[in-house]
Order: sequence, then structure tokens, then C-alpha cells
Amino acid sequence: MTSDSSPQGIPAATIIIFRNAPNGAPPEVLMTVRSRNMTFAGGMAVFPGGRVDPADYALGEDVAAASGLTPDEAAHQIAAVRETLEETGLALGLAGDINAARAAEARAMLAETGALAPVLEAFGWTLDLAQITPFARWFPKNEAIARVYDTRFYLANLGTGAVDVSIDHAENTHLFWTSAQGALDAAERGEIKLIFPTRRNLERLALFASFEEARAQAEAIPVRTIMPQVVEQDGKPWLTILSDAGYPVTGELLENVARG
Repeated sequence: MTSDSSPQGIPAATIIIFRNAPNGAPPEVLMTVRSRNMTFAGGMAVFPGGRVDPADYALGEDVAAASGLTPDEAAHQIAAVRETLEETGLALGLAGDINAARAAEARAMLAETGALAPVLEAFGWTLDLAQITPFARWFPKNEAIARVYDTRFYLANLGTGAVDVSIDHAENTHLFWTSAQGALDAAERGEIKLIFPTRRNLERLALFASFEEARAQAEAIPVRTIMPQVVEQDGKPWLTILSDAGYPVTGELLENVARG
């Protein structure tokens, strides 16, 4: 995410990757700590993702009809797939002869080409966007932040926990698996830092005992664009969001809010 913002916001996509936890514990999600040198959310723990590139839009135009999506939505989902492979080494939203070794080779090629289409062609893979479930959309255009991203959040499930991930050595410094509540608890202890959208999404994710529960709620609640608003409550400014979008916590004292 390196471009300047515009009145429409910078299009971006983020993917929340689930895996099963041992002994029937709540599912875990994959988070990354962004490099402190990054302009946006430097040093913050976030979900893997990034901006939608022109090549994502081009590929989205090609596959939209077959995927039953608009070209714009297809481009966002493609960006989520590409960023996941780039940042974590995981090949999600893809179909074909995929194993850990080939995923690593594909990741290396993606680093060279910067686009997913040539990787798909080289490895004989196809997109399988049915693996991805739309979850939320955040566009904080009302907040006083330097860059404004219009970010779509998606859910995906690995199932197994026996998966290796590794940082990209560029934007991220650390990848880790945690339950949603575990991430919130770590933030309370000061071990990680969370920006406002990430905290709200973790609170929502903490409601679910499985990926299936999360997906069911996501499918039951239509995705609406969340544009946080500052309102006064008891004489103090609060940053608030929609009350009917599936989030258990819909506001935070503005003085406590961490921004990008």
C-alpha cells in the first residue's frame, strides 16, 4: 500500500485466514505485524492484504463472468489471493496441482512478475474464488488519517493447522497464528498494537466457535460499507460504526483509537 489516497479511497483487499486449533479450542486466524517503516499501519498487527493493482483489475475483467462476480469484486478477490501468496506463501483461492514446494516456487515468481495471471499460466492453476467469503468493507473516509483505504475483508479456511507460513521480508516482520480473543488479549497486555478496524473485526471474529459459524454470519449479513463517524457521548468524542453490521462493539473513545 504505497499510493497516495484519493477522494474515493485506495481500493484494497484483506483476507482473514482460519485454521483449526487443537483440542477443540476456538479457531485461529493468521495475523502479520507490519514493518515500522510502512507508511500505513506501521508496527501494527493486521490481517494479510494490500491494495488492488491494475493487473488485478485486468484479470478480474477476464474471469468475472465465469465467477459470477462483477469485474470490480473479482479484482478485489484476486488481490486477496495474490497478497496472501505474496505475504504468507499460502496458495488460497486457487485450484490445480498445489503443494508446499510449488506454492513456494509460485511465490518467488510472483515476486518477480508482480502479477498473478502469469503465475497461473506457468503453473497450470486456475482461480477458485468460491473458497473466499465476503465478510466486511471498511472505508474510513471521515477520519483524519493521511491515507484512506477502501478495504474489503474476506474469509478463507485452511482447515488443517499443519501449514508453514513465512514473512515476505518487505512489508512484514512477523506472522503468527492466534485465536481472535487471543489477539485482543495480547493487545491489552501491550504485546501487539491494533488499529480500529482490526480491533473491531477481531471482536466480531471472537464470537465464532468455528469457521463455519463465521461464514454463516457473513452470508446472513449483507456487506455494507462501514464509514466510522465521530459522535459525542457523555461529553466525549467517540468513533462509532454501524450498529447492525454484526459487530458486538460499535464504538471506542476517540482518544483511545489507534489509526493507520
